[in-house]
Amino acid sequence: MVQFIPHIVAIPYPAQGHVLPLMELSLWLIKELGCKITFVNSEFNHKRVIKSLSVNDDVEDKISLISIPDGLEPHEDRTDLKKLTESINEAMPGKLMEVIHMINSNESQVSCVIADENMGWALEVADKLNIRSVAFWPAAAATLASLFSVSKLIDDGIIDKDGSILKAEGIKLSPNMPIMNPSDFSWSTFPDPAMRKMIMDLVADNNERVKFADWIICNSAKELEPAAFAMFPQVSPIGPLLASNRLGSSAGHFWPQDSNCLKWLDQQPHNSVIYVAFGSFTILDLTQFQELALGLESSKRRFLWVVREDLILDVGDDCAYPKGFKDRVGSRGHIVKWAPQQKVLAHPSIACFLSHCGWNSTVESVSNGVPFLCWPYFADQLFNQSYICDVWKVGLGFNKNEFGVIGKEEIQNKMDKLFGDVTFKERALDLQAKVNSSVNKGGNSNKIFGKFIDWIKTQRGSI
Repeated sequence: MVQFIPHIVAIPYPAQGHVLPLMELSLWLIKELGCKITFVNSEFNHKRVIKSLSVNDDVEDKISLISIPDGLEPHEDRTDLKKLTESINEAMPGKLMEVIHMINSNESQVSCVIADENMGWALEVADKLNIRSVAFWPAAAATLASLFSVSKLIDDGIIDKDGSILKAEGIKLSPNMPIMNPSDFSWSTFPDPAMRKMIMDLVADNNERVKFADWIICNSAKELEPAAFAMFPQVSPIGPLLASNRLGSSAGHFWPQDSNCLKWLDQQPHNSVIYVAFGSFTILDLTQFQELALGLESSKRRFLWVVREDLILDVGDDCAYPKGFKDRVGSRGHIVKWAPQQKVLAHPSIACFLSHCGWNSTVESVSNGVPFLCWPYFADQLFNQSYICDVWKVGLGFNKNEFGVIGKEEIQNKMDKLFGDVTFKERALDLQAKVNSSVNKGGNSNKIFGKFIDWIKTQRGSI
C-alpha cells in the first residue's frame, strides 16, 4: 500500500516578518510529517530569498519554492503598502489558482492551503477549489483580536468606519485583556486616511474570508497572552515557532545573514552586549540615526548593530555615521547589514535587545530570556511594546524630545536604567521558562500543534 503524503500550499503576506514564520511552520511540518510543501512567494521576494540562501542551506531540497507576480513592475516601490496590497488583491488570486491546478494535474492532490490571514483571498481561492484551508496569524493574538473586534469598536463609538479614532482613552477588548490605546491599533499607525480606509476594508473582508478556514493558528503561546486566546478560542496557539527548537536554522531571509558577528560575540563577556536591530521596514532619518549612534557611543557598552542598506532615509550608510564614530567605538561595536537573529539572541553575551518590537523579534527575545529596549515604528509594534513594558514588564520604552527625536541622552539613560535593575532580567528569565515549557512535550502549544498535525494527516485533497 502506497503511503499517503500530504501536499500543502503555503502563501505568506509578502513582507519579511510574515515570510519567516510561515517558512518556519513549513519546516516544522516537514520535520514532523515528511509532507510536501509548495511555498508561494511573490516574484520580487522569491528572488530575494533565493539570492540570500547560503551554500549550506538545504531549504530548496525540502520545500518547493515558487513564485507568482504581485502585479507591480520590478522597479515599483513595495514599501507603498496601499499600492502593494491593492495590486496583490488584483493579481495574485488567479495566479494561485493556476499553481494549484498545475500541482493537481502533475502530482498528488493539494491537501490544504495554509495562508497568512492577511491574504484572506487565498482562503477564498481554496474554498472555490473545494480544498481545506488554514489561516496562519504570524503576530500577537491580541492584535488579531483587535481586527476581529473592528465592528464592535465601530458600534461602541471608539473608531469610525474609516479607522479614525473617536475616543482616545484606553480600552479593554475584554475584561481580562490589557488596556489597548486606540492610537496603537495597527491601522491607526498609518497617518494617510486613504491607507487607513484600505486597511479597514481589508480587515472587514478578511474577517469574512477567515470563516472559510478549518483552523486559525497563531505564532504565540497561551502563556504570553491568555486573555486574547480566551476571548477568541477558535484561535489556536502553536508557537513560538523557532528554528532552535527544531534544531535547525531559520530560512526565508531577504538579505544574506552575516554569521561572522557570532564569532565577534564569542569574544565578548557574558551578558554584556546590546543587540540593536529594527527589522525589515523601519526607516530612520539622518538626525535620528546619528542620535542613536551617539547614544550607543556614550553608553560605553558593547553593541552589535544591524544597519540595513535601506535603514537611513535618502542617505548612503557610509556617510551617515557621526564623524569619527567608528574610530571612537573601535572593537566594542560591531556593525552588520543583516544578522542571524535567533542565534544572536541565544548567545550568552547578549544582555538586551534594542528592538522595533516586531512580533518575530518579540517572541525570539522572550524565548531567550533577553530584556528589551523598545523602539516601535508602526503597525502592531506599538501594541507589542505595551505587552513588553506594561504587561510582562521585561523592557523599557524611549521618550521623544520636543522635536520628535529620541535623543542620545534618553538612549543612554534607559540603557543605564535597564542594566541597573536586575528585575528586568529576572522577569525575562521567568517568562522564558513559561514560554519554552509551552513548546516542549506536554506543553500547551506542543499539544495543539500535535492535534493540528493529526488533522493534516487526514486531508487528502478536494473536499
